[in-house]
Order: sequence, then C-alpha cells, then structure tokens
Amino acid sequence: MPDHVDHILRQWAEARPDLDVSPMGVIGRLTRLTRVLEGELRKTFARHDLDRSSFDVLATLRRAGTLTPADLMRSAMITSGAVTQRLDRLEQRGLVVRLPDETNGRRVLVDLTAEGRELIDRALPDHVDTEHRLLSAVSAEERDELAVLLRNLLQSLGDVALDD
Repeated sequence: MPDHVDHILRQWAEARPDLDVSPMGVIGRLTRLTRVLEGELRKTFARHDLDRSSFDVLATLRRAGTLTPADLMRSAMITSGAVTQRLDRLEQRGLVVRLPDETNGRRVLVDLTAEGRELIDRALPDHVDTEHRLLSAVSAEERDELAVLLRNLLQSLGDVALDD
C-alpha cells in the first residue's frame, strides 16, 4: 500500500525525471517515523512527569551509575550547557544529587537520589512497553535486521561507540 512518501516520490519522478530521488524514500520515512515515535514517547514520559531529556539523564545514571557531568554528557549525547540545565532541574526536583569527587576535589559527581531511582524504575518498564508497541508491526527477526542496518548507517556517518 502506498504511503505519503510514495506520493512525493511520484511527484518528483514527474517533475524531475533526471534525478535519482530514491534516497528520499529512506530519509523521508525516517523523518516521518521519528516524528511519530517522538510523539508517542512524549506521552509515555508525560505519564511520569518527565520529558525526553530528563528521562535520558535519569536512565543514563540508572544504567551507568555515578558519573561526572562530562561522562553524563557523552553517555546521554548532549551538550555541556544542556547537562547543566537538566541537572539543575532534576536536582530541584530531588531526583539527582551533585557530590564532590573525593579523589579529585575539582570534579563533581552526579548520582540518582532514592526518589530519582524509584521514578526511573517506574518509568522504564512503561517506556519499554511503548517501544514494543511501536515496533509491533515488524517481527523480532525484522527488528534485528533493521537494527543492524541502522547501526551500519550511523557508523558510516561517524556515530561510533563510546569507550567504556
């Protein structure tokens, strides 16, 4: 069954038959898919009084443990200014705490509070359930194949794994 992107591709084929616009089929669908997925994830986060950035910080701390703001920035793929703003908001809510690093007095460490840990532990299963629902149209095998293809594309564009 044709979708909106197919319609756009047909129009380009008529308007500019000299161009190979096939990449638009992939990029256009990824862009549209991102909008749909973000909207659904936003609803899930809102049920827990979170936004995506707050969820990302809490989830990063939950899976990785205590981190410096710089490590958090790399793990959550956000800028230093964004980390500071997010940490300020989460600290005001009592979800994270900044602690002096006992091994290096110039560094600060960030950790979850008990309340922050409880919140992310409640939100995470709901988030995973939402992701399962969003991917329910594809089989587990197709999902694995898609994950490999997307990883390959990301790596080809310079998005490489962080050193642990």
